[in-house]
Amino acid sequence: MIKITFMGAGSTIFARNVLGDCMSTPALCEAEIALYDIDKERLQDSYIILSAINKNVNANRASIHTYLGVENRKDALRDATFVVNAIQVGGYEPCTVIDFEIPKKYGLRQTIADTMGIGGIMRALRTIPVLEEFARDMEEVCPNAYFLNYTNPMAMLTGYMQRYTKIKTIGLCHSVQVCSEHLLKALGMEEKLEGRTEKIAGINHMAWLLEIYDKDGNDLYPEIRRRAEEKNTSEKHDDMIRYEYIRHLGYYCTESSEHNAEYSPLFIKSRYPEMIEQYNIPLDEYPRRCVRQVEGWEKEKQGILDNGEITHTRSLEYASYIMEAIVTNKPYKIGGNVLNNGLIDNLPADACVEVPCLVDGSGITPCYVGSLPTQLAAMNSSNISAQLLTIEAAKNRDRKKIYQAAMLDPHTAAELNIPDIIAMVDELIAAHGEYMSEF
Repeated sequence: MIKITFMGAGSTIFARNVLGDCMSTPALCEAEIALYDIDKERLQDSYIILSAINKNVNANRASIHTYLGVENRKDALRDATFVVNAIQVGGYEPCTVIDFEIPKKYGLRQTIADTMGIGGIMRALRTIPVLEEFARDMEEVCPNAYFLNYTNPMAMLTGYMQRYTKIKTIGLCHSVQVCSEHLLKALGMEEKLEGRTEKIAGINHMAWLLEIYDKDGNDLYPEIRRRAEEKNTSEKHDDMIRYEYIRHLGYYCTESSEHNAEYSPLFIKSRYPEMIEQYNIPLDEYPRRCVRQVEGWEKEKQGILDNGEITHTRSLEYASYIMEAIVTNKPYKIGGNVLNNGLIDNLPADACVEVPCLVDGSGITPCYVGSLPTQLAAMNSSNISAQLLTIEAAKNRDRKKIYQAAMLDPHTAAELNIPDIIAMVDELIAAHGEYMSEF
């Protein structure tokens, strides 16, 4: 029997999407589903909602069980075929709030702070020790399971698992699936969507739309570049950073402008505060988003509990398609996060890169990409240095490596000097308390 274990099942909306997808897939619909979390209330919410989906779309063919707390973690993982990871160590409060408020005291502003920057570094450092525990348990009770990581910072967490554990790990993000569709629709080129072909590679949240052709084999980039420059110079919109990438670097990027604003030293600059308005950069966006999601979830939960009529349509998330391809040997192509090892020639071998992968009964096979355009590899490399240092800091519990990661983070280094970076890191570690006790 197929067993799917969901770590961080209290991430109810995401668990609903991924596991609802599984229950909507014939090859997976009779699976045993293990829901694991350390929050009793959120775990129960997920159980109620997923049970309703199981009843309404799946005729109760899946079996769903809950596992609460560290003492039950091995049982949740035991004999799993697939393990989906969606944990958030420290949650919105206290940790996310800390990641924003302390850097702000030093003049360092952020938008999302979950992938790069000092916020991404701190999130990785408090998450990797938990993943170490997951890996030890998996090596004991489900050594052949696939670990499907959705938790950010994607490259740091996935890269750690792939370098330092024996677990078969793939990092997954939905930005690849929607990248070109979002771009073409925003530029009024919807008629080019059907039958298009594309090539995307780089690193998570900064992978590049390297090629895009219409169904007749015509290169769409010349028209994309023309329209993107016209739009960015004539109106204000919510994707201005990525359009600046097109204008100055030549290529579009997979993840949103609010993310990419903080991945380089080019846009959030205290010396030029007018750039925030000029490029429509939503500072402190993630805390606002968290508050909205909590409020929205409470309303949605009550509606579900009142009528129990929740249903589900299979989403674009990769997880169920990967599971289906492995179980049925039906090939499927994804954009996955894997160790580079020569897949992209001009990025470090130990970097975690996002490249096309083929999935079938033999597992997940990454595809060779070659060299990225030099300017794109340089942008990726500026992020990779901080990622690799953060992984080393977490592996060795080395505070000096944390300082180095923060010093080499592009946005942090552009705004702060070395003494302030060290002081900020020390204050963050102290504020995170038990979540960073090993540092």
